[in-house]
Amino acid sequence: MHKNLAGERLLTEIDFARLNKLRGGQLPSELVDMLESLELVTSREIPPDIVTMYSQVTIEDLASKKRQRLTLCYPSDVEPNQGFISVLSPVGTSLLGQRVGAIARWRTPHGDACAAEIVELLFQPEATGDYTT
Repeated sequence: MHKNLAGERLLTEIDFARLNKLRGGQLPSELVDMLESLELVTSREIPPDIVTMYSQVTIEDLASKKRQRLTLCYPSDVEPNQGFISVLSPVGTSLLGQRVGAIARWRTPHGDACAAEIVELLFQPEATGDYTT
């Protein structure tokens, strides 16, 4: 069951249902915690500045100021060379449900702390009227 925390991360009901289907595999604990503490909305109600599944974003590393364009996807669609990153990765989990302007924070597999600002949302399926992707 999810907790309804106004002002916190948002997720569409469809993304929530699909991510819960992945629970049969091993979900990262950060993603499990997030799924239990977010606010759910319908796809039609998701604001256009929220990172949803298959959103394409530009992030800027807080330390290096390097910018990257990333697309958040499911594990079967990962293509790192094309910027498609899994929602199961530390970066992917940290981006999901965040607003443009938010700071995403995660740890690398070696334990290093990373942080990046979500500078721009280049594409969000729901903003184009695609409520089923």
